[in-house]
Amino acid sequence: MPISMSSASVPAFLQILGALSKVLDKAAAHCAARKIDPAVLLAMRLYPDMLPLVRQVHLTCDFAKNFVARVSGKDLPRFPDEEKTIDELKARIAKTIEAVKSVAARDIDGTEAKAISFAVGPRTMNFTGESYLVGFALPNFYFHASTAYDILRHCGVEVGKGDFLGAS
Repeated sequence: MPISMSSASVPAFLQILGALSKVLDKAAAHCAARKIDPAVLLAMRLYPDMLPLVRQVHLTCDFAKNFVARVSGKDLPRFPDEEKTIDELKARIAKTIEAVKSVAARDIDGTEAKAISFAVGPRTMNFTGESYLVGFALPNFYFHASTAYDILRHCGVEVGKGDFLGAS
């Protein structure tokens, strides 16, 4: 039996978003224990031309929520990118989890051939539901989640692979 669009996306989104929230808890504890201003950590980048931690979290959330909205045709809420604290980022993750959960599997399943088009800057991206999931949404979701994790690990937050996967 083939895997469905909802089972290939929603559980992965929920697992990694939940894990990211817990990793941010560890980041907050790390900052408190070492008397580091959390704003400094949120502004950290792996390299000067990469986006900071706060944007990595924004984009992780956006790729999950936008995929579910676009394939289901649901109008999910848009979140302004205003978070400036770890608690605000955790709240954004929680809102994203609720948005993803709000869409029924029946509204996602069967969208493999659905035409999906949206603008990215001046360019229009065109996909089928399946190519959007496999070639764009999931890779970008994991990229930004991994980069957020990597920034925190690079800054000394004691996290491991289990934390990234939500097993710890």
